[in-house]
Amino acid sequence: MDFEVLVRTNVTWILALANVILKDHAKAEDAAQLAFLKIHKGLDQFEGRSSMKTWMYRIVVNEALMIRRKDKSREESLIDAMLPRFDKNGCRFAEETINRETGETILSKKQQQDEVQRLILALPDQYRIVLYLRDIEEMTTAQVATVLDISEANVKVRLHRARAALKKSLGPFLAGGKF
Repeated sequence: MDFEVLVRTNVTWILALANVILKDHAKAEDAAQLAFLKIHKGLDQFEGRSSMKTWMYRIVVNEALMIRRKDKSREESLIDAMLPRFDKNGCRFAEETINRETGETILSKKQQQDEVQRLILALPDQYRIVLYLRDIEEMTTAQVATVLDISEANVKVRLHRARAALKKSLGPFLAGGKF
C-alpha cells in the first residue's frame, strides 16, 4: 500500500483519537505525526496478528499517552465524584442540580453536541478513551483490550463507569427534556 494513501485514508480518525486523549489540537497533531512515523517505519515488520487498523490504533494511543505523560502540568480528575451515589439499600440518590447552563439555554443541536463533548472530555483519560473507542469508534471489547493492552473485563468496567459518570453529568439536561 502506498504510504500517502494510508495517511490520507486514516488521518481523520487518527487526529480525532489523539485529540480525545490529549484534549489539545496542536498536541494531537504532534501525536498523529509521530504515530505516522512509527507506522511508516514499522510497516514492513507488521506481523498481521491483528488487523492493520487495530495495530495503528495501538500506535496512536501509545504516542498520545507518551505526550500526556510528558505534560506534568495537567491534573487528572477522579471519576468517583462523577459517578452516581447509592444508599445502603442500593437505591440511587437523587442528585442535586449542578449549577450549570440549564437545558433552556442550550438552544441548538450544535450547542448540545458541544456540551456532550465537553462532558466526555471531562472524564478521566482511562475512561474517556475506552468510551471513545467503544461507543464512537464502535470497536469491539476485544479490539479495545488489544489497543489499550488491558483485559476485556477491565474494558467493560471502565466503559460502565464512564457511561455512568456521563449519564450523571447529563442528568440536569436530561431532566429538563432538552436533549
